[in-house]
Amino acid sequence: MATYSFSDVSASLSGLTGVIDLGYGSANSTEGITVTMPAAVNTVTIGADGEIMHSLSPNKSGTITVTLLKTSPVNKKLSLAYNAQSLSSAAWGNNVIVLRNQASGDITTARSVAFSGVPNNTNATDGGTMAWTFACGKIDQVLGEF
Repeated sequence: MATYSFSDVSASLSGLTGVIDLGYGSANSTEGITVTMPAAVNTVTIGADGEIMHSLSPNKSGTITVTLLKTSPVNKKLSLAYNAQSLSSAAWGNNVIVLRNQASGDITTARSVAFSGVPNNTNATDGGTMAWTFACGKIDQVLGEF
């Protein structure tokens, strides 16, 4: 029987403003880290005679969302990195995110990564979470096995 644990997940954001740990131990919320690749890879074209043609898109873009507890010290590090990188287009979009699960061997590498913005900052009865979303130019994933 296989067992999953977030404690096996490591992740980091590396760029001009340094390296920030995003994985286990960063005060992640229960939502954790989500990799999304919404672009269609295939387009089907149907000809006048009913024949089909598949077109393969090389698009590997997507997003990575890291959801942290409001009290996570990583929020400050990401905020400072966002502020510094947004000062110049030369510093924007030059990050790399590497996400690993050492138990299964999953590895995700995202290149040409930029902040999508800053998360909503809610101050309420409960502390809540801060969801940092990153726009990724190219994401490569290899899923392992439990």
